[in-house]
This record gives sequence, structure tokens and C-alpha cells, in this order.
Amino acid sequence: MKKSLSLTLLVIAGLVLFSIASCGGSKADTSKATDATKLAKAGYEDDYDVYEDYDVYTEEAPAVTAFKAFPVYSDGMSPDNHYIASGYMGDYSDVKINNSCFDDPHAGTTCIKIVYSNAVSQGARWVGVYWQNPANNWGDRQGGFDLTGATKLSFWARGDKGGERVEEFKIGGLTGLYPDSDIAGIGPVLLTSTWKQYEIDLRGKDLSYISGGFCWATNIDVNPDGMTFYLDDIRYE
Repeated sequence: MKKSLSLTLLVIAGLVLFSIASCGGSKADTSKATDATKLAKAGYEDDYDVYEDYDVYTEEAPAVTAFKAFPVYSDGMSPDNHYIASGYMGDYSDVKINNSCFDDPHAGTTCIKIVYSNAVSQGARWVGVYWQNPANNWGDRQGGFDLTGATKLSFWARGDKGGERVEEFKIGGLTGLYPDSDIAGIGPVLLTSTWKQYEIDLRGKDLSYISGGFCWATNIDVNPDGMTFYLDDIRYE
């Protein structure tokens, strides 16, 4: 009887100890889980499984905005035109410009017709014209456009007969109190009698302030009989 009672008491004591151990273990596990949650919320994770349970914040890169085409000339009366053919240079009296010529434009209804005679009226033996903003601005007034983002200036040109030579097409280069921020150009260019597209590379150029939006120049030595040529669809892209 005593032996049976002793065994019973031992069994009961074992059960009590097992229950206490189980409760303690559960409490420890809960504490550990709580600590892990706190660490995760604070941004500290000690293993990969916890890390992948939380969204990682990533900042989106700013959208790249493409440069919007900026016309110098698209059609004679277009409200989208910028700059004015006002900066006559050299033998300026030898140049006549028609901004609304209907003679076979490249696109639209009109193009620019330029007639250069060989009169040498001012004795310079060369001639050129700048498209400026505002008109007749040689850098003494504000008026430059910020064309940052443009990678080229494209335009179409043709000669009346073919073989006409333009020594230079360019943008920028005006000096003065408010100078252009950069300059770029191509030339000499030998024109054909059919429309051809040309481009001035503007990559790497500072285009933050451009008052002289477009320019051409030539001389009587390469055009002894003068010349007639046409321009159309001049724009920054």
C-alpha cells in the first residue's frame, strides 16, 4: 500500500514538473517571437526568413522627359515658329529673304527662299543671316531660349540649280552683355537641286541660353555668280 502510494506521488510530481517546464518553454518562445517582431519593425532582421516577410521600400527613378521639338521654322505663318531672320551681316544689301515662298516646299505650304547677289554692296565679299530672338538682338538684350535636352538641330535645304555652296550653318555664337551659352555648326555644305536633310550635332553643348537660333554664311569667292537656295523645317530635336 505504501509502495503504491509512493509511486502515485512520484507520477503526480512528474506531471507537475512537466507542466511547469512546458509553460516556461511556451513563455520563452512567445518572448522570442515578440522580440523578433520588434526587431523586424525597427528594421533589424537576423535571418533571411524574417527579412522576406517585409516589403522593401524602393524609390522610383525620376521619369526621363523627352525633349519636345522646338521649331525655328515650320511654315511661313506658323505660330510655332521661333526666332526671326533679322541679323544680316557682311554685304547685307545683297540678300533677299522670302519667308513664305510657295515654290516646292519640303513640307507644308511654304518654305524660305534666299537670294544672294554678287553685287558686293558693302564691300565685304561675304554675307550671312542670323535668326534671332528678339529681332536684331546681337546679345545686347535678353531673349535666349533654354533648349537644354536637344541633341541636334535639323533642317532641309536645296539649291535652285545645285552646286550652291554655303560655307557654314550654325547655332549660337552671339556675344555681348547676354551672350549665347555655346556654339555649334557644320560646313561647308554643297547643296543639291533636291531637298536634303542636314543636322548640327548638339550633344554635349550648353544650350541653356540661345538667342541666335540659326545662321548661315557664305561668300562671293565660292559663289561668283551669286546663288538662290531654299530652307524648310528647321527645328531643334
